[in-house]
Amino acid sequence: MRKLGLLFVGILSIGILWAQSLRTDVRVKNQVFEVSYNEVLEGPNWVVYHATNRPTNVNRGSMDFYKEKDIHTSDAEDYKKNIWDKGHMAPAAHFSDDMVNLKQTFSYLNCSLQDQYLNRGEWRLLEEQERKWDDVEPLTIKIISVYEPGHTVLPTGAHIPTAYHKHITWDKSGKKVCYYFLNVRPTKGWEDHLNNDCKLLN
Repeated sequence: MRKLGLLFVGILSIGILWAQSLRTDVRVKNQVFEVSYNEVLEGPNWVVYHATNRPTNVNRGSMDFYKEKDIHTSDAEDYKKNIWDKGHMAPAAHFSDDMVNLKQTFSYLNCSLQDQYLNRGEWRLLEEQERKWDDVEPLTIKIISVYEPGHTVLPTGAHIPTAYHKHITWDKSGKKVCYYFLNVRPTKGWEDHLNNDCKLLN
């Protein structure tokens, strides 16, 4: 019995040490996006990407998300039998000019646990609008994840964002618009999610 107790204490200690080693601000930049990733929450703090008038040359097909070496992220187990989609932050459709760029959008660093109706609805429609805007002028887009006190934590350990801020800046003119989406099924269009207080988050 004493040996079992010592074994339990040892396992508990290892778990505590592992949890303490998780980082809250892992910075990664590649040719598609820049991210601040939170290993504790298993989601991005923020993601920045640049939308330009890229041609669509390749198709995502059956491509799925992949984990990055030496970074603790969410994984496929977090998305099983629930309402959460593997939500792209930097959209795959924006970077379908070649397979290298497209694949980078499928990193779990670029993935958020997003309500399926939001991801496939108004969020997607705003991304489509971005592709119309970037035909005229390149855009810089920053998405900030919000984790309010009491937010949902899955049994697998992944944390569910409460909401998202999306800042869109026109690179040449300097025009800026910001949106705020709760991470729930939308009840209004993307145009109605304008957030005039986004300047406070820069």
